[in-house]
Amino acid sequence: MRNKGTLALLVIALVGTARGTATALNVMTTTEDLASLARAVGGDRVSVESIARGYQDPHFVEAKPSFILKLHRADLLIVVGRELERGWLPPLIQQSRNAKIQPGADGYLDASLNVRILEIPTGQITRAMGDVHPLGNPHYWLDPGNGRRIAQTLQQRFARFSPGDASYFAQRYAEFDRQLTETATRWDAMMKPYRGLKVVTYHRSFPNLADRFGLDVVGYVEPRPGIPPSPSHTLDLIQEMKRQQIKIILVEPYFDLKTPNAIGRETGAKVLVLPPSVGGVKEATEYVKLFDYIVNLLATAIKETGAR
Repeated sequence: MRNKGTLALLVIALVGTARGTATALNVMTTTEDLASLARAVGGDRVSVESIARGYQDPHFVEAKPSFILKLHRADLLIVVGRELERGWLPPLIQQSRNAKIQPGADGYLDASLNVRILEIPTGQITRAMGDVHPLGNPHYWLDPGNGRRIAQTLQQRFARFSPGDASYFAQRYAEFDRQLTETATRWDAMMKPYRGLKVVTYHRSFPNLADRFGLDVVGYVEPRPGIPPSPSHTLDLIQEMKRQQIKIILVEPYFDLKTPNAIGRETGAKVLVLPPSVGGVKEATEYVKLFDYIVNLLATAIKETGAR
């Protein structure tokens, strides 16, 4: 720990505290999804970079010294929240020595505060339940309605930092809202015939997506969140999938496909590697394109399998 702290201070000392001559608002986000929304609203008045890449599990990100330097220079840090980043972000913020982005400061923005959160647990939470998020499921961006709410929050925060650009940010948000409304109508139409379709997922990454498009998640490859699949759980899942004739398994790109593929062979189900984030596949270069990819992949797979 001492070596890491010393390195962090050395990196910061080398660059000093000057931001240079750039006038764009310097924004850091924890995920590519938030970065995409920030670029959509901020345009050329913001400079945006994400810490996590879209193909990474956002629960587990390696804390690199280079992140400390980037956070040190940031005017605004946008986080997913709901404890998604609890395992890696707090030390980076602390070591950045940037008072503007500390929790509670105006440069720290929790994007989850004005969105619809699902799976908020009730009652006592224990370790036996696995990696349960006590503040609710943090994968809320996988509902286009929440994407709209996040973008609106970003518009307001950007305008607070740069009042002279408020009308610019408002115009950018209005254009994003128009595009999202138009494309969401198409997505809803494509998925409407499949409302009520039963699926299995690996991790609890897709409740907001399933809720939006009417999918029924009836089981998980993980016996509990964050717990690797066991032989007994896998056998139980196979039997249940056969009983309910479930033909679709959704898997995030950072999980091992060995068990899902074995389940697929036993049940005749199709295993879909479904990216939950912008940048998870090369086609999903921005927020709207992420849903284009997801909806097209789902609709095609459902037709191919004859799932009901």
